[in-house]
Amino acid sequence: MNRPISHDTEILSAMPALRAVAYLRVSTGRQAESDLSIPDQRKQITQYCLSRGFRLVAEYVEPGASATDDARPEFQQLIERATDGDHPFDVVIVHSYSRFFRDSFGLEMYIRRLAKADVRLISITQELGDDPAQVMMRQVIALFDEYQSRENAKHVLRAMKENARQGFYNGSPVPLGYRTTEAERRGAKSKKHLAIDPVEAETVRLIFRLYLEGDGRSGPLGIKEIVKRLNGQGYRTRRGASFGVGTLHAILTNRVYIGEWTFNRRDSRTLKNKPAIEHVVMPVPAIIDRDQFEAVEQTLKLRNPKVTPPRVTTGPILLTGLSTCATCGGGMTLRTGTSKNGTVHRYYTCSAAARSGKSVCKGRSIRMDTLDDLVIKGLTERLLTPDRLREILASITSARAAKAAEVDGRVTRLTQELHEAETRLKRLYTMVEDGIAEMDDILRDRITSLKLDRDRIQASLDQVRTNAIPTDAIPDQIIAEFGSLMRENIANGDIPFRKAWLKSIIDEVIVDDKQVRIIGSKHALERAMTGGKKIYQSVRGFERKWRTRRDSNS
Repeated sequence: MNRPISHDTEILSAMPALRAVAYLRVSTGRQAESDLSIPDQRKQITQYCLSRGFRLVAEYVEPGASATDDARPEFQQLIERATDGDHPFDVVIVHSYSRFFRDSFGLEMYIRRLAKADVRLISITQELGDDPAQVMMRQVIALFDEYQSRENAKHVLRAMKENARQGFYNGSPVPLGYRTTEAERRGAKSKKHLAIDPVEAETVRLIFRLYLEGDGRSGPLGIKEIVKRLNGQGYRTRRGASFGVGTLHAILTNRVYIGEWTFNRRDSRTLKNKPAIEHVVMPVPAIIDRDQFEAVEQTLKLRNPKVTPPRVTTGPILLTGLSTCATCGGGMTLRTGTSKNGTVHRYYTCSAAARSGKSVCKGRSIRMDTLDDLVIKGLTERLLTPDRLREILASITSARAAKAAEVDGRVTRLTQELHEAETRLKRLYTMVEDGIAEMDDILRDRITSLKLDRDRIQASLDQVRTNAIPTDAIPDQIIAEFGSLMRENIANGDIPFRKAWLKSIIDEVIVDDKQVRIIGSKHALERAMTGGKKIYQSVRGFERKWRTRRDSNS
């Protein structure tokens, strides 16, 4: 039985040697490598052209691209060529409309764009003309294709989320420092885990160490400086490319390095973050210690140019970001002046007065070398001596001891309450076992209530013990070594290196007319002395600063 041919198809058949191009597409690269779809599409389109008398002049093959948008190189080349002024071909032939577009709006838009260039789109499996009924049918087909695409995407994502929940890697680019290993095989599919790559992991640890501590000859380095150093020393990314600022920032903020790989964190097309409820966190081996990672996160926030200007961190002026005017609290910035003999003098000047005039602040200036020497000398002689450090730390130890005594009392009370709850439970269990009481609803509710009390008390006890505050004093040897190290590092070396050490122990240098006050935190001083380890939780002193007598430098 002969199939009737539409009037539109008869017109096309009557036209001699229409020039045609084929557009062939599959959705994934895996299909392009192993599937037979593209060869089959090519064969059917070729036979269609022969049967219609079309001359097939070119083909555009898209191996592994979704048709839900137009971000396809071959597709764009096809459209660009089809709309050229020399009119290189007459028809674009596809196996089905879903090969061309899986978005109903996009399909209609590009069909009309081709029509303006007098080029027609023909589907060999869905031959439709241009009358209103067939146009409507084409639009309905496009809607079904779009729906099917979205449904497939939904089910694929659901399967990938479940795969991630089971601890398996879904196949996105592997972060620096890791490699994939086969965990198990299910039929023809290989399930993979992330494992640490020993060589690349050392590069990751180096990046974090340079950002927090430097290389021992400088202070903590900024991201740009780390990039320069890594590229200069021959380090490369996994793809063999040079490191960049964006790459380094992504590494420093990637929580995979503390053992938390997050799947489905953002939309792959829009790159917008998805709600946290849709995230799937998969445990992986950690490369970086959590405390170190959180310290980096905090430093990144503080170094954000919107929070701290770059000159404060890496600038060539020692007290930029530390020195402030005693009158208005504004920062002291560098100003230069030239004497009659041509000598250039550098001063710290109140920025508010320099920027807005004396009506805002009367302003004050001090020679840069004079203020630098005053601060270094004051710290060296009045703070960084064993006796002074021991005196400052004694107040912390005393407050900690008082807090520890309170915690010990709390532990004792909770331990007693826990013992009483467990004793009551044992009595009830004994009564039931000995037949003295029957397990009715009232007794069952009482046992449940006692269990809840016991679990609550146990949780409180565990929390108190976890937050227990050590009361051990810092040994005299460590105090002496720290004082010696600090005196050396704040006085010698490059400015960023010295500035980093100063910022680790002082918060502010207040410049007044007749005195300079140096303010710092006692707990920051203790953390610097113990290598940055948090050995206490939240011990508050009556005086926040180590400059207890407000008598730093005159």
